[in-house]
Amino acid sequence: MSQITITALVIFAVTYILMMAFQKIRPYAAVGGALVFVALGIIQAVNPTLFGADFFNVGDATYNYGIMQALGEIDWNVVMMIAGTMGTVYLFIESKMPQLMSDVLISKMPNVKWAVVALSLFAGIVSAFVDNVATVLMIAPVALAFCKKVNISPVPSIICIAVSSNLQGAATLVGDTTSILLAKQANLDFSDFFVDSGKTGMFWVVQAGAIVSAIIILLMFRKETTKIEFNSRTKVEDKFPTFLLLGTVITLIAVSFIPYKDGAAPGQFYKPDVSNGIICLAFFALGILRELIVKKNVEIVKQAFKEIDYYTIVLLVGLFVVIGGVKSAGVIDVIGSAIAKLGSGSPFIVFTIIVWMSVILSAFIDNIPYTATMLSIVPVIAMDIGVEPKLLYYGLLCGATLGGNLTPIGASANIAGIGILRKEGHEVKATTFMKYGVPFTLAAVITGYLLLWAIWG
Repeated sequence: MSQITITALVIFAVTYILMMAFQKIRPYAAVGGALVFVALGIIQAVNPTLFGADFFNVGDATYNYGIMQALGEIDWNVVMMIAGTMGTVYLFIESKMPQLMSDVLISKMPNVKWAVVALSLFAGIVSAFVDNVATVLMIAPVALAFCKKVNISPVPSIICIAVSSNLQGAATLVGDTTSILLAKQANLDFSDFFVDSGKTGMFWVVQAGAIVSAIIILLMFRKETTKIEFNSRTKVEDKFPTFLLLGTVITLIAVSFIPYKDGAAPGQFYKPDVSNGIICLAFFALGILRELIVKKNVEIVKQAFKEIDYYTIVLLVGLFVVIGGVKSAGVIDVIGSAIAKLGSGSPFIVFTIIVWMSVILSAFIDNIPYTATMLSIVPVIAMDIGVEPKLLYYGLLCGATLGGNLTPIGASANIAGIGILRKEGHEVKATTFMKYGVPFTLAAVITGYLLLWAIWG
């Protein structure tokens, strides 16, 4: 292993440890690590012998990572998609349409048991197209209302809504940041999550996991047979944000049939790399212009921009640059080869390691930096063992997305749900959360694990 590879590995490890140990400074840690990698690239360009004649050698190549290379590693399509979708989702929430949808759903349920199952499944469906945290913020208040009416603890209901939201984040391209990252790395479009290369897509794998998980929830709530009287419904006076969100999804689906440049035939029309990001920002901009010009509501516009998760965006930008740096230093090849050797070259063993390693790690660390890192490693592993990369890509998505449901700190949606409960005076212990999170996660992951191997193995 070369000196620059070892140095890059140390920088990466320190950056990762800082991100995991100090949640509030994660973006700063990522940007700090990124600046170190760029600084090394500048030193290599200006004075390549400063640390010794062979320091910057990476096998037969040389570490070359300046400012322009670093900027080229940032996936602006992903950044724009996240910003645009979050802005539109805020307008959607403010319209109160999600609350109305939940009210109608609950009014059809005969008792608490079925209401919890319905709310969990509904949260999952919404989360397939809306950010997981936003989904919890939409639906949790409705669960709190019906729990107060029937005089039961809201803790189990909110936990089930949170974990169900995390599950369905892997179902579509816009469901979660991890899905957006995967789509870019594996060159997937919206439709590929439904049917990919003539095979069953991730959407249907997730739905199978959701059905099995719903059975688990039904068993856990089998004694909650209290009838529900839920007559009041939320009034929605503005349906335009709903059309904006639907328009975003429908346009993403339509554009998914147009290839990118790399997949286009000679002379065939292709879409730009940032097309999905432009779509998401365009619909958000349309909503903002309407609020300003037609409704003259400046405050909601200000709040919409505040609700964009700049924390995650800055974190991702820093991570893109860091991962580009470790890639240039040869670290990705080293880690990929190590995992391939650990699996003894067996596709099934390597697939199993990636899925369950992702489950365990995502239970304790943020799945965004983990997924972003592993997505660069997967192609190397796939090449080493001679397997279809999508098997490992989907296994990674399955494990990393669902693994967060094992613990209360494993996913942002869980933290949001527990925060809502805390405001209501309910302190949730880790053991209480895991009582519901562990069986739900195991049911969903095992289902996805077996189906993915059957489809792609």
